[in-house]
Amino acid sequence: MKKYNVGIIGYSWVAGAHIDAINKTDFAQVTAVCSSRELNEAELGAAHGCSLKCYTDLALMLADPEINIVSICSYPADHARQAIMAAKAGKHLIIEKPIALTWDECLEVEAAVKEAGVLVCVCFECRFSSQLLAIKSVIDQGLLGKIHYGEVDYFHGIGPWYGQYRWNTLKDAAGSSLLTAGCHAMDALLLCMGSEFESVSSFASYSENKDFAPYEYPTSSVSIVKFKNGAVGKTASIIDCLQPYYFHFHLVGSEGSLLDNKYYSTKVPGLDKNNWTELPMKMLDSGDVSDHPYQAQFEAFFKALDEGVEMPLTTLSDALKTHELIFAADKSALAKN
Repeated sequence: MKKYNVGIIGYSWVAGAHIDAINKTDFAQVTAVCSSRELNEAELGAAHGCSLKCYTDLALMLADPEINIVSICSYPADHARQAIMAAKAGKHLIIEKPIALTWDECLEVEAAVKEAGVLVCVCFECRFSSQLLAIKSVIDQGLLGKIHYGEVDYFHGIGPWYGQYRWNTLKDAAGSSLLTAGCHAMDALLLCMGSEFESVSSFASYSENKDFAPYEYPTSSVSIVKFKNGAVGKTASIIDCLQPYYFHFHLVGSEGSLLDNKYYSTKVPGLDKNNWTELPMKMLDSGDVSDHPYQAQFEAFFKALDEGVEMPLTTLSDALKTHELIFAADKSALAKN
């Protein structure tokens, strides 16, 4: 298998997680970083245990023929422009969520990718988590029957104690509660429900706590989604909560239900419907990027590149469906406020 060279755009907390996860695979290595800040190559290389070339000019890094893939870890408002530049330079793409802060920009990225013929990995890495892989297996085995109701909710207080707070409060930098963080829950809802969405109705609110006062957009939102197969779903995106991180799942089907890491199914003889059966899995219980399953996702992407096919679980088309629903939800909430 070919070993790919990866250039990182932006150097931040998430970029460090990307570098370490990529270098832990057997299929790729990070060889360059482009940042608006001057970085010390020796110090950066020592921090990550590899040799890195540092750039402040993205065009210069993209001109390097040795770089096969670009991983975009910059501010969300820059993602679309940088993805389009990288695609035009013939680089395959790893794009941190969100792809862009507007639907039109998402479509521009899609067009650039198709024209260039490059492949894309969008970082909805929670799809590769132990929890979601186990939940999807329960669904695919038919243990829940036909799911007619699902809720996936994201609770994570992003206040002054959290690294991205300084820019996360700005609408033109983060977009919305769903775009900046709750997108993982909306994406998981789409994965679990297995159907195209038909319509969405959303409401949003603010916290009165002073720590969340700087936010320029509502920090809590709830969206009710009607799917084309008749099912209904709900996603709450709460980034102003004062509680432990919580990624909530509740799926209800014709043959059983699933609640977080527990389930009941009529398809399994002997189960007591008055008690849940626990599934052994690692829960999504932290907003720390070092805990995210990037390595598994990136390995799947590198293998897909070798085969010249779209990667499993997190294709660009999958990610665009999630973004389309998010933008529709935010538009609905805005119309009601």
